[in-house]
Amino acid sequence: METKYLLLDDAKIAYCEYGSGRNLLLLHGNLQNKKIFKKHQLEYFSNFHTFAIDSRGFGQSTSDNYEYSIDRYSDDIINFCKKLGINKTSVIGFSDGGNICLFLAKKHPEIFEKIVAISPNYLANGLTDKTLKLSNRIYKMFLFLQKIKFPMKKIINKWGLMLFDIGITDNDLKNINANMLIIHAENDLIKENHILEMGELIKNCKVKKIENCTHTNVFKKLETIKEILEFIR
Repeated sequence: METKYLLLDDAKIAYCEYGSGRNLLLLHGNLQNKKIFKKHQLEYFSNFHTFAIDSRGFGQSTSDNYEYSIDRYSDDIINFCKKLGINKTSVIGFSDGGNICLFLAKKHPEIFEKIVAISPNYLANGLTDKTLKLSNRIYKMFLFLQKIKFPMKKIINKWGLMLFDIGITDNDLKNINANMLIIHAENDLIKENHILEMGELIKNCKVKKIENCTHTNVFKKLETIKEILEFIR
């Protein structure tokens, strides 16, 4: 598929557009890019008008600086929709893409009519203890490499997205009025009780656990696709 580009004030956003029908945005996770959704666009959601988007600093999207945050990514998606005249759309976000979905639900539920967040976490301690401990070790290694003059700022800021709360509060979740589905894996990197707490806090939110899968493959499991299609149709 052809990669297209959209200029925002301080970023160039790369995306792949495919199909016709109702709009559907696809948002990847940390250290990923839009390519993870190629089969979703060509096969699973071919009856939708899909946009697989590279977050700034990932894939083929660029920005004027390395100041990354989930909040800023959500603003990029909102501005992306405004520039393309997308007034109504569903959105699917995986991992950090799911975290972006939480902000979209908070800010503009009138635009994002159906929101699917796959394995999101709004608090850093929502990660499993093992995952958080390992991620912190890697982060400290990156900081050491930067100290001895390796160019690590970009990867440090990206990695840090996993280690800090995203800026959504319990009260924010309680006030979300969007129609949401949260999907998570049986063997996820996110604690199950954290997922369930989000589901309880958000009104009109359904939670579905996909058996026999992990954080890394839950977004492409056929059961996941089936659940999403039933929800967004």
